[in-house]
Amino acid sequence: MKKITTLLSLALLFTTLTFAQDEMRWSFSLEDRGNGEIELVADVLIKQGWYLYDTKIPDGGPTPTQISFDNITGAEPVGEFHASGKEAKVKFDAIFGMQIGIFQENARFVQRLRVTDKNNFAIAGDVRAQACDDQSCTPPLPNDFAFSAADLPATVKALASTTTTASEAENSSPLTTLQPLGGAANETTVAATPVSVSDLDSDLLWTPVVEELQQFGMKGSTAGMSLFWILLSGFAGGLIALVTPCVWPMIPMTVSFFLKRNKSDKKKAVGEALAYGAAIIVIYVVLGLIITAIFGASALNNLATSALFNLIFFALLVFFAIAFFGGFELVLPSKWTNKMDQKADTTTGLLSIFFMAFTLVLVSFSCTGPIIGTLLVEAATAGSIIAPAIGMLGFALALAIPFVLFAIFPSWLSTMPKSGGWLNSVKVVLGFLELALALKFLSVADLAYGWGILDREVFLVLWIVIFALLGIYLLGKIKFPGDSDVPHLTIPRLFLSIISLAFAVYMIPGLWGAPLKAISAFSPPLYTQDFNLYEGEVHAQTLDYETGVAMAKQQNKPLLIDFSGYGCVNCRKMEASVWTDPRVKDLLDNEYILVTLMVDDKTRLPEIIEVEENGRTMRLKTVGDKWSYLQRHKFGANAQPYYIALDHEGKPLSPSYAYDENVERYMEFLETGLANFKK
Repeated sequence: MKKITTLLSLALLFTTLTFAQDEMRWSFSLEDRGNGEIELVADVLIKQGWYLYDTKIPDGGPTPTQISFDNITGAEPVGEFHASGKEAKVKFDAIFGMQIGIFQENARFVQRLRVTDKNNFAIAGDVRAQACDDQSCTPPLPNDFAFSAADLPATVKALASTTTTASEAENSSPLTTLQPLGGAANETTVAATPVSVSDLDSDLLWTPVVEELQQFGMKGSTAGMSLFWILLSGFAGGLIALVTPCVWPMIPMTVSFFLKRNKSDKKKAVGEALAYGAAIIVIYVVLGLIITAIFGASALNNLATSALFNLIFFALLVFFAIAFFGGFELVLPSKWTNKMDQKADTTTGLLSIFFMAFTLVLVSFSCTGPIIGTLLVEAATAGSIIAPAIGMLGFALALAIPFVLFAIFPSWLSTMPKSGGWLNSVKVVLGFLELALALKFLSVADLAYGWGILDREVFLVLWIVIFALLGIYLLGKIKFPGDSDVPHLTIPRLFLSIISLAFAVYMIPGLWGAPLKAISAFSPPLYTQDFNLYEGEVHAQTLDYETGVAMAKQQNKPLLIDFSGYGCVNCRKMEASVWTDPRVKDLLDNEYILVTLMVDDKTRLPEIIEVEENGRTMRLKTVGDKWSYLQRHKFGANAQPYYIALDHEGKPLSPSYAYDENVERYMEFLETGLANFKK
């Protein structure tokens, strides 16, 4: 079978996402090119040992260097954004399997513009580029530029516009600075209710209310619960890894080694086994800490809704699934394993045990790599800076415990099931699960950017097919490379097949709108479904804050703000398990004006908004940027879901409410806000 080396799992995922500082330093200028044309010049200095990509990259390659205009007035683009001066060095990129142009040390990129109105000339936007070295890459972060008429070279002469370009039509909105942020930049509503926001005091509505919330007893952190589930997920992943063909046979071999090594001293054998288990834990936790060091907390939070990273996660999990199905074998370079073996043989004491543990990690990578990669993907999108280390702790605990227990109770070794074809079946089952999970990440990107390629019914059809095929496979009707014949159906396979097929059948009513609470955290929301016979879901009256306040004032109702997100798993759980309760639904539909604010909505704002936050200027470009800033600035919170009941002046009526699926507590939260409003 074809062997894939370091181009896999963690190397592919985390080298792509690594943050670094000062790998590129950009400067921008305008140069006169005659005949009323100028060039926007972007010069970049590249850190020694790093490189960035050309503007033209083949499909399926990395992110090219590209320009984006947020505002362009009094000018129109001529030609394409391209490199100028020295040519790109073309090299073969082994990861992407293609010839790619790169620049080292420095580069110059230009975009030609025709000036049509010299007095009103103004442009603003950014250049995005990805810097890489031999081990990692930065994400394509924006490098902003802005020029006005005063920045034009004095020799420039304006010419009349010949055409109105698509770029100018889409990006002709001016840059504004709002202090504090106000206005109704996005007034998209679910129900077309005629309301006016002209009489509202925007300054008051955006005034921070953190102190008022603290007086109520501010709630709203779900980090503890998230980390707990990440720990459990890691532990479950470790248990799964134990029953894979790469790890299971290692248990009796390793334990027997310790017992033979200390035949006359069982106590010492047990002590070494404990040290071996501890070494496994240390290795995996250090891996998690390395991931933590690479990322920042805010970067991890941004990963959850970034289309680029979610698409990378989707491709990565499909890659893992194909490997588990037997399409190819994931192996690390053999010299790594041999080197660890030599170290274990030539050293003594605890250091020797540590190298033995490291050898296990490398040898078992073929099976554990995809599990670890999936776990770290989930941990990275949790938005907590310690989540990867917590996930690795759970994984390592589950992996280490059996080695220690069998060393303490060696007689248990004789009761272990023997290695066989069932181990390959475990890998195939994991392949089906990886494939199903991959669709979740594709769905997040699809929702955040409104592509509409994976609506709820499409998602459900794919899951139904995946789990139906899994059930048929467990019955022995489908075979993959490495599978042995199934002469008879074992009881475990029968029950697992029943569960998988029953789950596929359970999802079928969802095609007609059934809420399917069991998978609400993974599937797209109900409103994305075209054919929906279910009428029990709750709909927000508006997706805009100021519009919601105007509606609440007009109908004399309190306001319920729901800070949510397309990629928010816990938001979907709350909507499916709490909002569908008849009592909750009645209050939300009849007593409150429900406003849902999606913090990961990538729709461009009509105007870019500049705000001051923590001593630096922030540029809000999307609807999601605006609502995320509102949550941070006004309420001092940044996690979703986050619910807050407000009066018509934007003041809280009760404590905030975060993720908690207890319906009674949510009812108490709603009734408290309603009672305080009526007072």
